[in-house]
Amino acid sequence: MMNVLIVGACDSTRSVMSPLVPHVPFTPVILMMSSLIRMTGVFFQEFSMKLAAQGRLSPRFIMRLLPASLLLASAAHAEVVPEQFSEAALVKAPETVSCTLENGTKTQCTKIVVKHKPDDLKTGPFCPPALDDEGGIWDWDGSNPGLYRLDRSFFEMLDTLGFHFHDEDERLHIMTDLSKKPVEANNCLNVSPDESVEMTILLPLEPVEAEEPISLGTVAKVGLALDGVPIFADAPSVLDTGNLPALDTCGGHVDPGGWYHWHATATDIDSIYSEEGVDAHCQLPQRHSAQFAYAFDGYAMFGTQDPSGKTPTDLDSCNGHFGPTQRHPEGEYHYHATSEFPNLPKCLTGVVAKDNFVTNAKMGIGSPHKSGQGPGPGQERPGQKRADQKERE
Repeated sequence: MMNVLIVGACDSTRSVMSPLVPHVPFTPVILMMSSLIRMTGVFFQEFSMKLAAQGRLSPRFIMRLLPASLLLASAAHAEVVPEQFSEAALVKAPETVSCTLENGTKTQCTKIVVKHKPDDLKTGPFCPPALDDEGGIWDWDGSNPGLYRLDRSFFEMLDTLGFHFHDEDERLHIMTDLSKKPVEANNCLNVSPDESVEMTILLPLEPVEAEEPISLGTVAKVGLALDGVPIFADAPSVLDTGNLPALDTCGGHVDPGGWYHWHATATDIDSIYSEEGVDAHCQLPQRHSAQFAYAFDGYAMFGTQDPSGKTPTDLDSCNGHFGPTQRHPEGEYHYHATSEFPNLPKCLTGVVAKDNFVTNAKMGIGSPHKSGQGPGPGQERPGQKRADQKERE
C-alpha cells in the first residue's frame, strides 16, 4: 500500500509542477502547495529512516523509497535561475521557450545564447612550445596514470611509452587547426578560438527525474557554468586518438569548432592539485561550497563542500543528494564536485532537453556539420580509420 501511495505522490508532484502549464511566478496558493509537497517528501524520508532503524523496512525497500521522497522534497525548489549567468558571456538575455525533453515530455526551458568564451575570462596555457616550457595539464589514463602538468618530465615519460610529441629539437608537435590532417602520429592540440561562434543551450526550467541515471561518457554534455562556459565530460584519450587535447590549469580548452569549454569544476580544482601533488593553480577564485553551474538536466552543480564547509557523505552514484544550499537552506537536490579529476558528476539523474546544445561553428560538437561527439577531424592518427568507416568498406 505504501508503494502505491508513493508512486501516486510522485505523479502528483509532476502534475503540480506540470510542464504543460505556463511557467508563472509563485502565487500564495502555489507556494502553499509547494510547501505541502516538500513537507510530504521530508516526512517520507524521516518516517522511512525510523522504520529502518527499528528493522521494519529492508534496505532494498529504502533504496526504492528514497528517490520518490527526494523528488517530493526538492520539486518545489529545483529550478534554473537565468539571472545567475554572467552577462560577459551572453549574446542576448536568456528567455523561456517551449521545449521537448528526451523522454518526450513537453515543458519549458531556459534558452541561453553564449559567446565563444566570456569577455572577461583569461585562458591558457595549453601546449608548451618546447620541453623546457610549462603548459597546462592532462589526466593521463595509460601506464603511470594520474594528473600531470604538461612539461618535460611528462612528455619524456610518454616517450618511454611509445608516444612521441616532440621533434629532435625538443619542439612540440602542435596543431591549431583540426580541419587539416595531422602529419605526425602524436600531436598536442591547441585549437585557435573563433570569435564568431555562438552556442545555444537549453536547460529545463524545472527538472524531471529520469527513470534511470544518464551515464556521461567521453565528451558527453554535462552542463553550463554560471560564467557561461559549457561543461563536458572526459576529453578524448591519447590512447584512442594518439593526440593530446591540452587543458589549461582551470581544466578547459578550445573545441575543434573554436569555442572554449570546461572539463572540470574550475572553481574547486586547486584542491585536487594539492591532493595529487601537481604544481598548478587556476586563476579563478576557488569556492568549495559555491554553485558552479547547472547540469543539462536543470539541477544545480556545486563544489565539493556544503554551505557549512563539510564534504557531504550521502552522495548518490551521480555525486548528487538532497541537502541545503545557499539559495535553499531547507534543501534541494543538487550535484557536488568529486574529489578526483575530472571533478564532475559521473551521471545525471534528470532528463535533458532535445537539441540542448547547438552551435554555428564549422565543426565540432553541436555544429550543423558534425552531429557526433567522438574525436573531431584532426584528432585521429595518420592512416587511422574510425570503426564505422571500416564497417562500411
